[in-house]
Amino acid sequence: MADKKTLVLGATPDPSRYAYLASNRLVRTGHTIVNVGIKPGEAAGVEIEKPETIHNDIDTITLYIGPQNQPALYDYILATNPKRIIFNPGTENGELRRMAREKGIETLSACTLVMLSTGEY
Repeated sequence: MADKKTLVLGATPDPSRYAYLASNRLVRTGHTIVNVGIKPGEAAGVEIEKPETIHNDIDTITLYIGPQNQPALYDYILATNPKRIIFNPGTENGELRRMAREKGIETLSACTLVMLSTGEY
């Protein structure tokens, strides 16, 4: 399986959150991750950084931020220019989906954890 460098947007050091579980499962299945969030700490041994540095080598952004908090991150997300964006349950956003598709970015409404467990990632 190829490494799909993934930016976990909404990363958290809280082990009860899905973003934390996704960071760990991504690393366990051989993917390089970048954790981006607002809470300091780490997940899967990778520090959580603020959404400031644009990473130009991202295959996938997996979203763990609700649609009400996404508009402030549109420029950051689109400047990252990933190959795809995964809208995990509860993060679906038609406006961001349209903006991404206009830039040629694939969008999926899916669950990263399920995709990893079924080999679809």
